[in-house]
Amino acid sequence: MPELLAAHRAVGAFNFITLEVAEAVVAGAEAADTCVILQLSQNAIAFHGSLAPAASAALRLAESARVPVAVHLDHATEESLVDEALAVGIRSVMFDAAHLADAENLERTAAVAARVHAAGAWIEAELGEIGGKGAHAPGVRTDVEEAVRFVRATGVDALAVAVGSEHAMRERSARLDEHLIAELAAAVPVPLVLHGSSGVADAGIDGAVRAGMRKINIGTHLNTVLTAAVREELARDPDAIDPRRWLAPGRAAVAAEVCRLLDVISGRAATGHAASGTVAAGDGA
Repeated sequence: MPELLAAHRAVGAFNFITLEVAEAVVAGAEAADTCVILQLSQNAIAFHGSLAPAASAALRLAESARVPVAVHLDHATEESLVDEALAVGIRSVMFDAAHLADAENLERTAAVAARVHAAGAWIEAELGEIGGKGAHAPGVRTDVEEAVRFVRATGVDALAVAVGSEHAMRERSARLDEHLIAELAAAVPVPLVLHGSSGVADAGIDGAVRAGMRKINIGTHLNTVLTAAVREELARDPDAIDPRRWLAPGRAAVAAEVCRLLDVISGRAATGHAASGTVAAGDGA
């Protein structure tokens, strides 16, 4: 993870629930010819019932990809899940204690960071408003001085901050505080992470990166793209029962959108230099 962030303007980080979306994220990155972060959240792990199957698939996809792919554990509120992720080979984790009061958030995050670093891995944390509000609740903003103190006290490697985005937005209408992003980027000694980027339009993502965001998390938007493509295919062929018939166009649509978004994040879309790769539709047999 440090290598990816050091070598690029910013890095796209995409959450997956199903294998098809994980495949699409990697295919989109390969088409864009750039690195990507493949993220597995605690909620997605709960859906599958355990960490190992989805994590193993993601790690194998990363190993075989033609571009650098990092696998990241996202929004883990349980310390045991962080330890389990490290044990299966994941080397980038987010420990999320932002829902706790400040003192407990700091204490628990520092303890988890020490274990993560001892394992040779990288840790992201989250800080919203003083008083324990989550970083992406409506109206919350991260205080610059508090962010600096938090990073120094916990030793985390990256920080998710509250600058106007919210989780699970279906419309890309969030308005980010680019001035605050720039202040945070100038003061905080680790990379900044933008969660809730599904609710941010292309211009907002580009502006956030220009202001100093280094990791751009996107999840809900991919679910929207996948579902729309699947619905369209099932409407076209309502008798289809083979999942490959409707998952293949869904996977292709997600891959194309990942490729497009990576161009936005990298700055190529703004300059007119689109990726030259193509995204395969996949085998519908």
